[in-house]
Amino acid sequence: MKELVERETEKSEVWPNGRADDAENTETGSSARAVPPHSLTPTPEQAQTLWASVLIEELIRQGVGLFILAPGSRSTPLVLAVAENPKARHLIHFDERGGAFVALGFARATGRPAVWITTSGTAVANGLPAVIEADSDGIPLIMVTADRPPELRETGANQTIRQPGIFEPYVRWQFDLPVPDPAIHPAFVLTTAGQAVHRSLSPAGPVHLNCMFREPFSSEGKGLDAAAFSDLDDWLSSGCPYTRYPPSLPSVSESEIEALATRLEDIEQGLVVLGKSDAPPVPAAAARLAAALGWPLLADVASGGRLGEASAIPYDLLLGSMRFCDANRAQAVVHLGGRIISKRFQRYIEQTRPANYIVVRPDAIRSDPGHLVTDRVQSDVTLFCEILAREFVPSSGPSMWMQAWTRASTAAEDAVEKTLSRADLCEPAVARSISMATPEDHGIVLGSSMPIRDMDAFAVGNGARLRVAANRGASGIDGTVATAAGFARGLDRPTTLLIGDLALLHDLNSLALLRDGPSITVVVINNDGGGIFSFLPIARQEPVFEPFFGTPHGLAFEKAAAMFGLGYAQPKTLAEFEAACAEATSRDGASIIEVCTDRKTNVALHQEILDAVVRAVEEAIE
Repeated sequence: MKELVERETEKSEVWPNGRADDAENTETGSSARAVPPHSLTPTPEQAQTLWASVLIEELIRQGVGLFILAPGSRSTPLVLAVAENPKARHLIHFDERGGAFVALGFARATGRPAVWITTSGTAVANGLPAVIEADSDGIPLIMVTADRPPELRETGANQTIRQPGIFEPYVRWQFDLPVPDPAIHPAFVLTTAGQAVHRSLSPAGPVHLNCMFREPFSSEGKGLDAAAFSDLDDWLSSGCPYTRYPPSLPSVSESEIEALATRLEDIEQGLVVLGKSDAPPVPAAAARLAAALGWPLLADVASGGRLGEASAIPYDLLLGSMRFCDANRAQAVVHLGGRIISKRFQRYIEQTRPANYIVVRPDAIRSDPGHLVTDRVQSDVTLFCEILAREFVPSSGPSMWMQAWTRASTAAEDAVEKTLSRADLCEPAVARSISMATPEDHGIVLGSSMPIRDMDAFAVGNGARLRVAANRGASGIDGTVATAAGFARGLDRPTTLLIGDLALLHDLNSLALLRDGPSITVVVINNDGGGIFSFLPIARQEPVFEPFFGTPHGLAFEKAAAMFGLGYAQPKTLAEFEAACAEATSRDGASIIEVCTDRKTNVALHQEILDAVVRAVEEAIE
């Protein structure tokens, strides 16, 4: 690509600003872009190299932030194009599945699409878990897969599977690029790249480009004859995308918001609920809206508004009191963003059935498991909050409704603190300590199952404001370490990962990704199995439960840390844990901090805390 830019050539026909003028198609009578003829016909190998080069270059110009590659042969043209492009920020990982989750984590942090490049065959299938998560959670992700040419498909050729449509139920757009052909102008590749990026952002989600290549995969030192592609010179030198797309953030009209404000203005008993969100401006906008309405703010931990937002109500445990729920039924809910992790909240809202349940999202996804939503607003969430907040004048003091939630919240927090003071090092205390002690400029990634639930229930709100990520679109444990690696790179700041033992074992080889990039502290809760299953009714059915659900493994992570060259600590007390975290987060490099707990003891402690909270809340409301 650099060779194309620098080589002096005689232009056959120039495209102003890197594009052809619109011209009248004499055959169809329609307006079409005039594509000038090549001045020289390239060889098939040169066309293959060119297509890969312009694809990668245009993806960069369209805003792609990172390329993740795994070793492979069929993807050679794509890999060489990344390697030879000095602007292509890239990461190599030997595990395709982990690489796809790195792309997912990076896109979560930046809001920009990342590109996963892999060879053909089952390597492609390894991207499916990350694609599903990206689809469920609206994350821009571009899967670029190398494939066999058509004459090798459905022939039993080695490493050949049915790749077109492999991600079909989950992608926003997919395209099967033909074998690079000198007869097809490379502008076709440029517009395809632009469309892929645009479709990954509007609405956000995964896109699949399947690229067929024939051997040989490179021109093997023959180079490119730039004279053959002189009509691309203006695009090459401009540094601009070949196709420009306007921003596509959905925005509701102010008149619609004014109509909603009229319906809400006399409602005192309302809630602002902030669900999962990866957009940094949303939490502060949600807090301003809640203040303007005079309503409690209930923020899910994955929203970014639960940590570092003192005004947010830690609602999960206090909603364990049925007396509180019955006495405090919401008449209206403004639900911003994605889903809420708390089952107690879902139970509360389904029993309350508010007359106005307004969901605001940037996409058209139906987020309504209880089928309660009365209004769906497709809009940029921050903009919606700002416009609606302007319609209200904050009252001079808190309403009785607001006071009831605040008293219950304070009572719940005091009960948690008092109970944990007697428990020392335990799973709830680990989550609470991380929320209090993680430095302001750090990120945090929460594993599915118990880590995210514990952080949602036990985190304090007056710690540092942190960027939070969690794969809760489909709530799998796949690729959690790789997601943290990508998230840290996207933020370009140190990150803490709170993860369970099974999730870490599931993604153990992604520890190799932690040796480079921003520092990552992995806090692993090792309760020798699937801790969340111990909370289910099946846990009472011995002897079936332990081997089939508890799944004890008897493994520890000290040798894994040594294998990948990571720091390691196994604290025995809460004080030792806090010291280990302080040391790990204050220095360069990655570390594993292993906290060993007992599953049965953990279940009993959670019940003890809940009972204490319910008693305290019910005393407060009396």
